[in-house]
Amino acid sequence: MNPNQPHTLGPEYFDEVYRANADPWNFETSPYEHAKYTDTLAALPDEHYPHAFEIGCSLGVLTARLAPRCGHLLSVDVSEAALSVARRRCAALPQVELRRLLVPTEFPDGQFELVLVSEVGYYWDAPTLQQAADRIVGALPPGGQLLLVHWTPLVHDYPLTGDEVHEYFLGLSGPGGALRHLHGHRAETYRLDLLARR
Repeated sequence: MNPNQPHTLGPEYFDEVYRANADPWNFETSPYEHAKYTDTLAALPDEHYPHAFEIGCSLGVLTARLAPRCGHLLSVDVSEAALSVARRRCAALPQVELRRLLVPTEFPDGQFELVLVSEVGYYWDAPTLQQAADRIVGALPPGGQLLLVHWTPLVHDYPLTGDEVHEYFLGLSGPGGALRHLHGHRAETYRLDLLARR
């Protein structure tokens, strides 16, 4: 937990970020991001997911790459500016549904064979992460997969680090836990963990 920024970052933070820069994290152009997306998709063991849920889709760059492997992909973000770009990018992908949603306060009904939490968990404070984990685990059917991908270096603006997010979920995969840890990978500046519902 970051004592200098102990609270969840709200929609106004992201509105300001996207007003200042249409692609603030260089999702569209960065070779690093594109290599990470390739690793993310390679970590998924199933060729097809009937129902998938992507939390924090931003501009929809990863969304568009994940969509061909999904029957229905619900991708959400708190920023309407980012979603407007994502809608244009995914306009030819009928299986993609884009929605403004403030997870975990707002959460979709139904269950998902895949939930993707990529570069979003460290924006939550610890109580919000716990609430999000409860909602996510509840949305996974037995065998449903949760893929976590996060930047690991400390960011002074963020309440949590990527490692803290992953370690919380891994704590749910111990004996008697709701999840099983299937795979983990650590790169120089990000980590990836795949878990499944028991």
